[in-house]
Amino acid sequence: MRRHKSTSSSNMKKYIKSPEQKESNKYTENNPKENEIYNLNDDDFKTAIIKILTELRENSDRQLNEFRSYVTKEFDTIKKNQTEILEMKNTIEEIKKNLDALNSRADNMEERISNLEDGNIELLQAEEEREARLKRNEETLRELSDTIRRCNVRIIGIPEGEEKEKGAENLFKEIMAENFPNLV
Repeated sequence: MRRHKSTSSSNMKKYIKSPEQKESNKYTENNPKENEIYNLNDDDFKTAIIKILTELRENSDRQLNEFRSYVTKEFDTIKKNQTEILEMKNTIEEIKKNLDALNSRADNMEERISNLEDGNIELLQAEEEREARLKRNEETLRELSDTIRRCNVRIIGIPEGEEKEKGAENLFKEIMAENFPNLV
């Protein structure tokens, strides 16, 4: 872009003359054609002046047309660059919106993941508490079962008077034979 500007300024210089250049063109004493003009008669002088003015007009018209085409090209380039800049700006805005949407979605996902992790931790804690209660309940059940068994020791039914009549050894043999027939 910078290089283009420097060439455009050099192009501009050939169309626009500095005041020094204009002054040097006014007084051209070394030009033999202009010295000849002073020696011409009136009709030839008028013709020469008209010819010079016509050439001057043609040169100025040509320079004006060149300058117009140069300015038109520059305006077209500026418009094109402006259009490209606007397109780039719109593209950047779209990218920014998409990035904002993605950031929003990422934040939302992070929040959901955090909630899921919190829920998972709560479930693990509840599971640990349930397992601890289950162990306590099993222990309590075992203790209750042991307590019931101790209190529920049953003396195998011996009627009250028989013990004295038959003797302890005979009763023991009878009970063993009833309860454990294969041992005897």
